[in-house]
Amino acid sequence: MSNNKNYFDTGLAFFTFLIMICSVVTISSAQKYAQYQENFAMQQLVWFILGSIIVAVICFFDFEQISKITPYVYGFGIILLIGILIAPNEIAPTRNGAKSWFVIPGVGSIQPSEYMKIFLIMMIAYIVQKHYEKITITSFRNDVLLILKIAVISIIPILLVLLQNDFGSSLVMVVITMGMIFLSGVDWRIILTFASVTIAVIAGLVITFIVDSELLLHLFGQYQLERIYSWLDPFGNGKDIGFQLKQSILAMGSGMIEGKGFKGSAVYIPEAHSDFIFSIVGEEYGFLGACFVLSLYFLMIYRFVGIAMFSKNDMYEFYICIGMASLFTFHVFQNAGMVSGLLPITGIPLLMMSYGGSSVLASMIGIGLVLNISLKKKSSMFSQE
Repeated sequence: MSNNKNYFDTGLAFFTFLIMICSVVTISSAQKYAQYQENFAMQQLVWFILGSIIVAVICFFDFEQISKITPYVYGFGIILLIGILIAPNEIAPTRNGAKSWFVIPGVGSIQPSEYMKIFLIMMIAYIVQKHYEKITITSFRNDVLLILKIAVISIIPILLVLLQNDFGSSLVMVVITMGMIFLSGVDWRIILTFASVTIAVIAGLVITFIVDSELLLHLFGQYQLERIYSWLDPFGNGKDIGFQLKQSILAMGSGMIEGKGFKGSAVYIPEAHSDFIFSIVGEEYGFLGACFVLSLYFLMIYRFVGIAMFSKNDMYEFYICIGMASLFTFHVFQNAGMVSGLLPITGIPLLMMSYGGSSVLASMIGIGLVLNISLKKKSSMFSQE
């Protein structure tokens, strides 16, 4: 007989808590630039408290129960995405060129695409698990079948989000899908084909943009093209479409090594409390502060992968952890690259740092799932060794 001992990943919980603190502190500085008369830092704190309660509730559920409700959760997310498209502007207004939010009086805005990222991770994990339960023989044909299953359940939300003109969220879903496919154990020839097609598509878009960028209007729209123009020449377009990025680059550069200190930021950045929150980190806490925040994310992602390895015998749990690692990795690299001018602006927030109830709560749901997975008995009573 061995001791009945539970394992809870306190490391992941601790890194999440530190990012919460960094978020509230940084937003309290950034909100002085906001054009709204709201206390964003206090609202973010409320979202974190609510998110922590959600994490605690998720940890009480057995994962078999979570697995069973996954198709229904995914279906609910699809219904919300469709609802956004057909809802009148009074309920689902267009913001920054995208129709991606439900506005509920007295509650605020809800962005279904943020939750759909988590639901998609759950559904892909569910599909992979069910596939290998039914098909135990590995073959090229069976691998293609698995890819088709994943493609079908992924393309639906991706297209719905694209119809909302939310290119950033659709791009995140594509990356999540590709990341989970690469680690699904399929034949390397399929992976190579996917990689080749992806490279060819990107190359084609770049060539099209160079030859005649107007052709991309039908695919991305004027707003997305303006983001590309602002990225390529932020200072040349610094008075209009490149103003936000130009200010962000100036802010981060002025922070130098140690930064200007808490609430010492002096460079005005529109919507600094949201997608450009990392610019405030760079200006007020400098290169060292930016590295500290990025290190917290690295450690969080490291724990996602560690818990995945711990749960590799359960495919559903394993792929949820891998999906969360893909989600956070892409968000962090894209957002940090975006605000520093290294990557195009896509409107992708810095998860758990940027202000936003939907983003915070969706992230906390995902973290809650991973923490639930970590709550595994290391050893069971009367087990034979």
